[in-house]
Amino acid sequence: MSLKKSIVLIIIILLIDQISKIYIKTHFKLQESIEVFSWFQIYFIENDGMAWGTKISDFVSFISDRSAKIFLTVFRIVAIFGIGYWLYDATNKKASRILILSIALIFAGALGNIIDSVFYGVIFEDSLNQVATFLPETGGYDVLLHGKVVDMLYFPLFKGYLPEWIPFYGGRFFTFFEPVFNVADMAISTGFIMLIVFNKRAFPKK
Repeated sequence: MSLKKSIVLIIIILLIDQISKIYIKTHFKLQESIEVFSWFQIYFIENDGMAWGTKISDFVSFISDRSAKIFLTVFRIVAIFGIGYWLYDATNKKASRILILSIALIFAGALGNIIDSVFYGVIFEDSLNQVATFLPETGGYDVLLHGKVVDMLYFPLFKGYLPEWIPFYGGRFFTFFEPVFNVADMAISTGFIMLIVFNKRAFPKK
């Protein structure tokens, strides 16, 4: 798989990711949802931290949420340069198609969420109790590097109470699959799963 084909794939994923996020941001209020099927909903939430809404400050108490947000965004930007070099090096060395495809997916997903984190606070209004405006005259809901990642894909495949015999969690109400995510998250997850499942094909021994 060539570098040009990888770039085309990255652009396609980025377009799908950003178009879907901009549409949701400009048509939905925060936590508004639409049921597409009984097992699939469009459910608009915003993620201010890492995966599943986790924040660095949850683990390091002496760092404020805003400082942690800047650190996380800068780390993502540095990481994307590393992933980009990995992709460039892999295509130059004519690495396996699985490896190049996986890196391209991870790169596209990471870049998609970085765009949210860096720019969305500046180019959108707050979505709380209102539908946000794109490029509002009064300015965005925050400053550069403090944007929130837009999530909207929700698959509650099963909802119900767990059997009483299950240790610790028995009798509790349970939803599977509970996390809400976006197209960029799907690309990252798919890339990592491919590297794990097809590890021998991604890194063949000569």
